[in-house]
Amino acid sequence: MSSRIVDTPASAHTGLVVLDGIGLGVADVVRLADGTARPVPGTEGMKRATEAWDAARQIAATGRVYGRSTGVGANRNEPVPTEAAAEHGLRLLRSHAGAIGEELPARQVRAMLAVRANQLLAGGAGLRPSVVTALCEALESGAYPVVHEFGSVGTGDIAALAQAGLALAGEHPWKGVGPEPQPLDNNDALAFISSNALALGQSALALDELRGLLEATQVVGALSLLAVDGSHEAYAAPVHAARPHRGSAEVARRIRGLIGADERPTPPLGRIQDPYGFRCLPQIHGPAHDAADALEAVLAVELNAAAENPLISPEDMAAYHHGGFYQAQLALALDHFRLALTQVARLSTSRLSTLNEPAYTRLRPFLADHEPASSGVMILEYAAGAALGDLRAFSAPASLGHAVLSRGVEEQASFASLAARQTLRACGAYRLVVGCELVAAVRALRQRDHGPDPDLPVGRALELAYAVLDADQADRPLTHDVTTAAALLDRFTDIWRGSEA
Repeated sequence: MSSRIVDTPASAHTGLVVLDGIGLGVADVVRLADGTARPVPGTEGMKRATEAWDAARQIAATGRVYGRSTGVGANRNEPVPTEAAAEHGLRLLRSHAGAIGEELPARQVRAMLAVRANQLLAGGAGLRPSVVTALCEALESGAYPVVHEFGSVGTGDIAALAQAGLALAGEHPWKGVGPEPQPLDNNDALAFISSNALALGQSALALDELRGLLEATQVVGALSLLAVDGSHEAYAAPVHAARPHRGSAEVARRIRGLIGADERPTPPLGRIQDPYGFRCLPQIHGPAHDAADALEAVLAVELNAAAENPLISPEDMAAYHHGGFYQAQLALALDHFRLALTQVARLSTSRLSTLNEPAYTRLRPFLADHEPASSGVMILEYAAGAALGDLRAFSAPASLGHAVLSRGVEEQASFASLAARQTLRACGAYRLVVGCELVAAVRALRQRDHGPDPDLPVGRALELAYAVLDADQADRPLTHDVTTAAALLDRFTDIWRGSEA
C-alpha cells in the first residue's frame, strides 16, 4: 500500500496500550497494528464486559433478544428454541463468514482486532470476557485470522468479523499460532460481529499516514517556494487574521516557521504575485487539516463506542434494539477528508509545472541539463498526473452508495467500509504525487546552488534530500528517484512536527 508500511514482529513491543473502552486513540490503533505496543485490558473495562455478559444471558433467557433468541435480518421474528441456542451461535458465524476478495494484510486485520477488543470493554456487547483476552493474546503474539476484504456496506463488518469469530472458535485459519479456541454460543456470535471494527481500524491507519503526508507536503511546498524565489506575502499573519480560518492560519504559521519568514514580510522586488500553487497553499492545505481533525473526532467516539445491536444495559437489565451501528458520520468524514486531500495533491502538480518553467526558476525548461533538447524532469508531470488520476477516482464519495438488503428490512447503507478502503488506497497515490514534486524541487535548488539556512527546518529537509536523491541530472529514468523521495516524506513529517514559527 505504501513504502513506509512494514510488519513489525511481536518481539519489538516497546510499550503498552491499556484497552479500557474509553480512551483508545488513532495512534494507539496504529501502534497495536504495527506490533510496537502490547495491549493490556483495563480492569474497569473487563468489569463492564463481565457485567454485560451476565446481564445478556439473563435477558436472553427470559425474553426475545435479536440474534440471541431469534434469527437475524429478515429472520428477526423467527425464534430459536432453547435446545438449539448453543449451536445457533456457531451457525450464525458460519453463515456470515462469507467475506470475499483478497486476503487483507496483517496490519489491517490487527487494527480490526484492536478496535474490537476495545469496543467490547465499553460494556454494551454482552459476550464472554474471555474473548477480549483472546484478542489481546493474538495482538501480542502477532497472530491474526485470515480475513477477506469485501463483505460490508457500512452497517457492520459482519462478514470480516464472522471470519474472526470462527477463528476464535477454532473453525477458521490463523496466520501464526492463534489463542485457545473459545466456546462461542448464541450469546456471543452476533455480539461479536455487530461492529464496524474493520472500517474503523482501516480509517485509523489511513488517517495516521495521510495526516503525516499532508504535513510533509508543506515541507516540500516550502522547498519549491525557495526554488522559485516565491513571495512570503501569502503566508503573512495579517492575511490570515483578516480571514481567520483556523486550519489556513495554522498552515501559514507553520510555513513561516519552516522557511524563517517574518509575520509581516517585505514585498519582493520582482513579480507581484505567485501562481496559485504557492499563493493559495494555506487556503487549500488548511481545509485538509480541518478535515483530518474532523475525522479524528469521529474516530475518537467510534473507537470507544458500544454500538452493538442490541445494546446490553446491565443497569436497566434491558437489551435495546437500535441503529447505532450505522456509520454515516464515519463515511461522510472519510469522504470529506479524501476530497480535501485531492485538492492538496492537485496543488502539488501545479507547483511541479511551475518548477518546469524558466520564467520562475531562471533555469532551462524542465530543469534539463545542457545537452541539446534534453527532457529533464518532463516525465514527472505525466507520472504525477497519472497518480493524481487514481487519487481522484479514490475520492469519489462512497456515501453516495445505496443498497437494499435482507428482503428489504435493511434498506439503507452508509458504505463507510468502502470509504475506509478508498482512503487507505489513496495513501500510495498521494505519496507518489508529492514525491514527484520533491524530486523536481531538489533538482532546481541543486542547479541554482540556492540552499536555505541549514539551521532552518527547510534547510534540514534539503540536507536529507541531498543525501538520498541522485545528483545526476542527465536524462535518465527517474523511477527510483521518485520512489526514494516518496519514502523520504515520512522523515519530512518529523521536521514539520518539530518546526515552530
